[in-house]
Amino acid sequence: MAESTSPLRVVEETPAYWRVVFDYPPFNVMDGTMFQSLQDLLARMDASQTLRVVVFESAIPDFYLAHFDLTGKLGNVMSGVGPTSLPVLLDTFVRLTKSPVVSIAKIRGCVRGASSEFVLACDMRFASRENTRLGQPEVAVGLHPGGGGAERLPHLVGRGRAFEIVLGGNDFDGDTAERYGYINRALADAELDGFRRYVRTPNRFFRPARHRRGKESR
Repeated sequence: MAESTSPLRVVEETPAYWRVVFDYPPFNVMDGTMFQSLQDLLARMDASQTLRVVVFESAIPDFYLAHFDLTGKLGNVMSGVGPTSLPVLLDTFVRLTKSPVVSIAKIRGCVRGASSEFVLACDMRFASRENTRLGQPEVAVGLHPGGGGAERLPHLVGRGRAFEIVLGGNDFDGDTAERYGYINRALADAELDGFRRYVRTPNRFFRPARHRRGKESR
């Protein structure tokens, strides 16, 4: 049997709860292949009548998702448009935010640039206290956060701290990210996998139609 070349794996734990595992060695880089896989996943999520919650995690301990691919392997990420009529980069994150399925980022490792914008597009973010580095380094290399980071951060951390994150280009550890509001909670690394409060009974807590209305008000 041919080995899958997809950069992510979908594990259907129950009809209501899926785990999506990023597994794209060595760094889980955000390139055209990764974005196409995310587009395919979003279509699959939209088609499901039973799915309530998706948890995004990484198989690579030091890289949750790395950064935007700077080697030219972006495919149509910047030139193509998605179902929202936005460029594929923005379309992916907007559709994730507006999906009726609750999205949770379970973070270990580096999360920078477009990868930070991915977790910001998720509904909730839980991270390893010892092994998390979040940041928006684009300005430091003469670019700007083009995937919604500059727009989403002020709503989470406030205007001043958003400027600090975007203009400073520094990494933020789990404890600082929690204190700022960048993530919901930082947990001891040994406790992160067992933190299942929000997925233990997804059918009880989440109803897609109601959640879609709540998301569309954002």
